[in-house]
Amino acid sequence: MGRMSEDRPKERVASTSWWPKWEQQLSEYINTCERCQKVNRKHGKKYVLLQHIEEPKHPWETINKDWVTGLVSGGK
Repeated sequence: MGRMSEDRPKERVASTSWWPKWEQQLSEYINTCERCQKVNRKHGKKYVLLQHIEEPKHPWETINKDWVTGLVSGGK
């Protein structure tokens, strides 16, 4: 069998249907299906453990700035 995300659909199709190259066609469908890609955990966000951030010893020792870009100019 293929990747874990392909196992269940292949089992379902194999238990009820058959046609030439069905496994290849099903794999191609799963690999190009937008919904399948969103559900497949392999393509999801990668999470990492949080890292400890040392607390500053003095005020203004550390300054952070957020950048906001892509805003439309004009308006009120």
